[in-house]
Amino acid sequence: MSVPDPVIQYDTRFNWYAALGAGVWLVFLAPAVQAGWNARDTMAGWLGLCALGAFCVLYVWSFIWGRPYRQDGVLWRTVQPRAVLIVAGLLALGAIVVLTLHQDGLATAVYVAVAGITLLPRRWSLPLAALLAIGGETLARTTPGWQGADGVALSVLLAGFAVWGLWTAMRRSRDLVAAKEENALLMIDQERARMARDLHDILGHSLTVIAVKAELADRLVDVSPERARAEIADIQRLSRDALADVRQTVEGVRELSLPAELARARAALRAAEIEADLPGSTDDVPSDLRELFAWTLREGVTNVVRHSAASRCTVTLTADRITIADDGRGMRAADASAVRDGHGLSGLRERAAAEGAQVVVESPPAGGFRLSVVTAPVAVASRQPPVTPPTAGRSDAASVGARNAPATPAPAETPR
Repeated sequence: MSVPDPVIQYDTRFNWYAALGAGVWLVFLAPAVQAGWNARDTMAGWLGLCALGAFCVLYVWSFIWGRPYRQDGVLWRTVQPRAVLIVAGLLALGAIVVLTLHQDGLATAVYVAVAGITLLPRRWSLPLAALLAIGGETLARTTPGWQGADGVALSVLLAGFAVWGLWTAMRRSRDLVAAKEENALLMIDQERARMARDLHDILGHSLTVIAVKAELADRLVDVSPERARAEIADIQRLSRDALADVRQTVEGVRELSLPAELARARAALRAAEIEADLPGSTDDVPSDLRELFAWTLREGVTNVVRHSAASRCTVTLTADRITIADDGRGMRAADASAVRDGHGLSGLRERAAAEGAQVVVESPPAGGFRLSVVTAPVAVASRQPPVTPPTAGRSDAASVGARNAPATPAPAETPR
């Protein structure tokens, strides 16, 4: 479905108001109307009145049609034939008014100049206004019997300049309105694309596993009913988890979806030119731990992208543990007192504690950095690297260990 151009929509709404505003100024043609009415007994008088009426109608209609200076989202850079016909028609009718009503008809030159400025590009409208000013002033000063008709040039130039400034401001306003509406449409399209990617990543693997397990359960019904019931129970669990992930993604609730976070992590690492080794599924993770592991994945991958200077990031998922490891610079600094928990790690520790889990941060001897959240008791490693604070700008995950590392390592958290 094609979306209408917002510029044209705005022009259509605006041009009726512009036509009403333009019609008010036709009051200055009253002397010409009076001159035609006084000469109504002659053919020239009636012809002048008819030409003047047609002139007013065409002038007002030119603002109703306006110049929606876009078509199909493309700016007009060329002269539009309809605009040229309108200005030519006004010029011809104005000439008839001048020939029949004489000096009182010279006021039409001002309206022709205004119409030219609103309908034609500047490279055409400004020379037209100059020619009208020169021509009107020349006729007023050289035609015998025309008294008090001078000053036409000043009127044309002042009116043309005022309308040009006003019309320029209006066009810029239309551009701003159009840009705002187009940006809103782009944001909607981007959000739709993001949701489509997330739903694909969330449902693709889950539905495949469900289909495979359903086929297996069908074959095992007669052979091994116990195994078939176990497969059906897995299908039910996977279906509930997939449904919950879809609801969270569509509703945009605060709770995170672990499959969606895996998809975002893959995109973020790819954008940072970091090789990603991520699990292909989240089937082994219990439902009550998925949100906690999703927060851990977000925090860990964010730190890897921002601070690690790594070339590879590995994420491991099991039923009771998630680990994000990189091969970056790890924790290196000279001032141990500078190490402290950041907001990300503090919040993650609170979430883990609420679920009865532990946050473990390490710098392996081989280098890099490792962030884990585990639900089982953590055995204390026999060998740990010396505690050193991170360099300036190291992530929350990289800055937690030194402050919490006791003299004797405690099983509640592995220091680094």
